[in-house]
Amino acid sequence: METPDVAKGANAARFDGLADVYDASRPAPPSAIADVLCRYAGVRWPKLVVDIGCGTGLATRLWLGRAAAVVGVEPGDDMRRRAMACAAGLPGGEAMAFRKGTGEATGLADGCADIVTASQSLHWMDPEPTFAEVARILRPGGVFAALDADMTPSFGGPAEEALFAMRRKARALEEKLRLTGVRRWDKAGHLERMTASGRFRFTRQILAHRVEPGSGERLVGLALSFGGVAALLAHGVDEAAFGLDAVRREAATMGPDPVPFHWSYTVRLGVR
Repeated sequence: METPDVAKGANAARFDGLADVYDASRPAPPSAIADVLCRYAGVRWPKLVVDIGCGTGLATRLWLGRAAAVVGVEPGDDMRRRAMACAAGLPGGEAMAFRKGTGEATGLADGCADIVTASQSLHWMDPEPTFAEVARILRPGGVFAALDADMTPSFGGPAEEALFAMRRKARALEEKLRLTGVRRWDKAGHLERMTASGRFRFTRQILAHRVEPGSGERLVGLALSFGGVAALLAHGVDEAAFGLDAVRREAATMGPDPVPFHWSYTVRLGVR
């Protein structure tokens, strides 16, 4: 087993070089999530929202025009640069800031945040020190939420089935070959770990949904945005060994018209 420090470094570097394809192909969280979290936090206009493990800022940008200030915390330089570039070109982007840090060490002040989120990122963070840091920067009554999408969108047909199969094969092959020293925590256990941490007075799970336009090109981009796929390709593993070739073939048959990609989100939240 990798040492904790080695695993943390590997986790942080997992998406190096993937910022562009990640931002172009992955979904943004449903806007309703922001409304719900504000209700739980008891605010209509949060003074500060912190998005830890923010990546390219897909979830950070959810708060544009919905909060006085938003801070994205991201250890990866490549992802953080993309987040900053995207925010700079958006109305209201001046309310957003991005800083280098982790879920365990944000560098932010005690009790500064009304809401803290971790979108598609909590499974890469050591739970207990992360929950301790989240509780430290949340004000009493503030809300923490882990947002996780099912990263195979629902749209029906052979292309969806090919992506679903590829993800399963890629994960198994990466683990068999031990190409990286990453450590991940099961997403299904987020809520139980949040509750057991004792850092939150109330925890629960809710569901949300979003529909975005999809295409064969976007589906291939999504496949290439997975860190495990990138690791396999970087080590010279043939695409056919884990089904990326099948994703490309089926994506090419999807035609020129937009396809509705249905994204399902699970939100595990805790009130401080």
